[in-house]
This record gives sequence, structure tokens and C-alpha cells, in this order.
Amino acid sequence: MALDRLQTQRFELKYLVREETAREIRRFVSCHLKPDDFASRFPHNSYPVHSLYLDSPDLATYQAVQCGEKNRFKLRIRYYSDSDSTVYFEIKRRTNDVISKMRAKVRRDSVQALLDGQPPQLRHLAAPDGRQLVALQEFCRLTHRLRATPKSHVAYQREAWMSPVNNAVRVTFDRTVKCETEFSAGLTTALGEAVAPFDDHVVLELKFVDRMPNWCGEMIRALGLVRGGAPKYAQGVALLGEYRLSNRGVGLRVAGSIRRLVPDRAGAPALRPAVAVA
Repeated sequence: MALDRLQTQRFELKYLVREETAREIRRFVSCHLKPDDFASRFPHNSYPVHSLYLDSPDLATYQAVQCGEKNRFKLRIRYYSDSDSTVYFEIKRRTNDVISKMRAKVRRDSVQALLDGQPPQLRHLAAPDGRQLVALQEFCRLTHRLRATPKSHVAYQREAWMSPVNNAVRVTFDRTVKCETEFSAGLTTALGEAVAPFDDHVVLELKFVDRMPNWCGEMIRALGLVRGGAPKYAQGVALLGEYRLSNRGVGLRVAGSIRRLVPDRAGAPALRPAVAVA
């Protein structure tokens, strides 16, 4: 089971880069950070991450991203393997450029009951904790308000680095991002007919709780990094087709273009049409 490395509030900058650029960034980062304590147990400091995203019948949280709303949130259940006895119920909020998270470590055998509407209690948690119970209650409140149900399974390999003195700075590289429809809470790591929203590009995330370290700014300038969005769930839904997830395939059968993040001529990520959907 992964250790809890949660930054409850932070700034988060995202970049979509090619693998060769990611390797240059790693060399830069390794001069200032150390491999994440959990990641260091795995080859290449990289471990699997799986998330089950919940959304309303009309995909309200997905639409908030598509509309560029500055204040929005996501509901997801995060897990790392098929054998973990606990999982994480997470609310990720964005308020302008500030990211905040609420997380509860929940017994895997309690997941379905909670999604079915059972009131959250301390016994559902991996260990009694008042703050986590509040987080679980808020997760269930939002789920009930939206009538949210499982919609998508997102998986990727994460290489993670952190400050050698605290958790104030984190840098992560997310590779082989895959997304598939998922309407149950089986929480399996197996993938079926998944799409790759970012092709073979790497999602770089710079995360810091206070001001951005000077060396991050130097790295951005030296490598010519261009900040952009890389929403895994939203981009996956766009590529899969909204109609396949909205009301489990009922409605939203509107012809249109799927848009995916691809690099422009200068190598910076840009949204462009990819495939037409009927």
C-alpha cells in the first residue's frame, strides 16, 4: 500500500513533453530533489496509479473542465494494486491556480456500500480518524448531490520526486496514460479497450505549497517548457466520446470532433481535432 504523500493545498503547473525532454528534466530535478519514498521501491522510481472517476449522469465535472471553469472539483477513488485492502476517496478542487485535496483512506470492502448510499462511518475507514471522516462525508455528500456514479478508469505509471527535507515540493512524470469506460466499482488494475489521451507524451507536474523554487524557474527557461493543461479524465472522456459515458450511453449522440493534446510545430502542446465521432 502506498504511503500518504498528500499535499492538501498547493500550486500545480502541468506540461506535456516528449520522452527525451523528460529525461533532461529528470537530470535537472535530481540535483535538487530525491526519489519519492514510495517510488524509490520500484524500478526507475515509477509506480502504477489507478483512479476510478465518478461523475453525474450529464458529466458535470467533465463539462466544468471543458468550459474552463476556474472553480471546479473532481471525485475519484485512487488505488495502486488489486491486492490493497484500502483505497483513497479523494476530492480534488481547483480554485483559480490553487489545488486543494481532501482524502479518506477507506476499507476496500466498504466501497460499494458507500457508493450505494450508506452513511459514512468510522468503521468504513482504514483507521479511526476524525479529519478523514469529514473528508469521506464530504465525498459522499457531493456524490449524492450530483447523483454521481463510476464513469472512467484512468491508469498510468508515475515517476515521483520530492524535497529531501519535507513534502513542500514534488515533481512527477506520468507516462502511458490510459483511459477506459468503467461503470462499476470493481477497482481492478486490468485495462480493456482503453485510449491513450496523450499518445506517447509525458505529463510533467510541478507541485509546490508556497512559492515556486528558483531552480524550477531556471529549468523552465533553460528547456523552453510551455505550460498547458493535461486533464487525464476530461481528455480521456473527450477521446472515448461523451455519449459513451453520459447516462451509460444514452443521449449526447452528437456528431463532433474529438480533440486531443498534441504538440504544435514548436513542440508545445495544443488542442487540435483528432477523430470525428458520429
